[in-house]
Amino acid sequence: MSQNDKPVNMHRRQFFATVGAAAGSVALGTLVTQSSNAADLPPLKEADSLAVTMNYKEDTTKVDGKKFPNHKADQTCANCQFYQGPATGVGPCQIFAGKSVTAKGWCQVWALKK
Repeated sequence: MSQNDKPVNMHRRQFFATVGAAAGSVALGTLVTQSSNAADLPPLKEADSLAVTMNYKEDTTKVDGKKFPNHKADQTCANCQFYQGPATGVGPCQIFAGKSVTAKGWCQVWALKK
């Protein structure tokens, strides 16, 4: 078996594709959210294509623990470094450019706000 015949790990490819999409969204989101406030932004729907890709849930308590075993109930958009809104309600997120997300939401790109 040559090196080119090794089986491909699709999970690894999916991870890097997700990270790449997130990085692009962060760059674009920074520009959009600096000039927009949450009241002007349409809400992100869980069915939106990027929301599906990032496994966004409007309520962190609705996250599938089997699919995301590292998810914790206290991980919310409100305490994520990409969220730029108030602690309650809705606000802009650098990951989802041009949309508002719920403060109690969650996605797989969640990172603790520093």
